[in-house]
Amino acid sequence: MGEENHTSVAEFIFLGLSQDSQIQILLFVLFLIIYLLTVLGNLLIIILIFMDSRLHTPMYFFLRNLSFADLCFSTSIVPQVLVHLLVKNKTISFMGCMTQVIVFLLVGCTECALLAVMSYDRYVAVCKPLHYSTIMTQQVCLQLATGSWASGAVVSLVDTTFTFQLPYQGQNIINHYFCEPPALLKLASADTYRTEMAIFAMGVVILLAPVSLILASYWNIISTVIQMQAGEGRLKAFSTCGSHLIVVVLFYGSGIFTYMRPNSKTVKERDKMISVFYTVVTPMLNPIIYSLRNKDVKGALRKLAGRKSFSQRR
Repeated sequence: MGEENHTSVAEFIFLGLSQDSQIQILLFVLFLIIYLLTVLGNLLIIILIFMDSRLHTPMYFFLRNLSFADLCFSTSIVPQVLVHLLVKNKTISFMGCMTQVIVFLLVGCTECALLAVMSYDRYVAVCKPLHYSTIMTQQVCLQLATGSWASGAVVSLVDTTFTFQLPYQGQNIINHYFCEPPALLKLASADTYRTEMAIFAMGVVILLAPVSLILASYWNIISTVIQMQAGEGRLKAFSTCGSHLIVVVLFYGSGIFTYMRPNSKTVKERDKMISVFYTVVTPMLNPIIYSLRNKDVKGALRKLAGRKSFSQRR
C-alpha cells in the first residue's frame, strides 16, 4: 500500500513562466538565443582547451570541467522549457521528473564546488606565484575536479532521495517551469520537515561553504593586488575579480535564496524569475566572463580560425 502512495502521481503538469501566449513566444525566442549562446560558448571553450597545448594548465583544466557542467546543466532544463513554451500540454512523467532533478542537482552542485576550486586556483596563482607549480600539480587538479563531481553526486543523491521518498497523491500541478525540489515539496501528501532540513543541510555544504571559500580567496587576491606596483596589472586584476564576483553573486545568491530559506506553501512568480538566473543566465555568462575575455583564449581562437582559413585556401 505504501509503495502505491509513492507512485500514485503518474505525471506532473507545469504552469510554466507565463500563461500569456504572446509572452510565451517572446520567452521562447529569448531562451532559444540564450541556449544557443550557452551551447556554442561552452563547446568552443572545451574544443579550444583540448586543441591548444598552451591552455593545458590547471586554470583551463577546471574551466573545461565548468564548461561541460554548464552544457549539461542548461541541457537538462532549457530544451524542455522551450518545448513547453510552444505546447499547451506542459507535462512530465514521474520518472522524467526524478531524472531531471538528479541530473540538474548533480551538475548544478558540481558547478558550486568547481567555482570554489577555481577561486582557490586563482588565489594560489596571485598570492603564492612562486609555489604555484608545486601546489597545483596535475594530481592535485585531478583530485579537486573529482572531489567536485563527487560532492555534486552526493548532494544530488541526498536531495533526490529525500524529495521522492515522500508520497505524491492527487495534486500534480507544479507552479514552476521545471522539476525542482522546493517546488515539488509543495505537492507532497505528507509532512516535509525532514526533507526540508536535509535540503537545507546540503545547502550549507554545497552553497554556503563554497561561497565562503570564494569570498575569502578573492579578499586575499584583492589585498595582494592593492600592494602591486604596476597600475595596469592592478587594473586588470580588479577587472577580472569584479567580473568573477558578479557571476558568483548571481549564481550563489539566487541558489541560496531558493534553497536556504523556509519553504512556503506557494511558489511566487518572483521565485520562478530568480531560478532563471542560475538555470539559464549563468551557464551563458560563465564562458564569456571566465574564458572568452581572456587573451590566451582569444589567441587560441585566432590560431584555430587561422588554421581553418589556411586549410580552406589549400
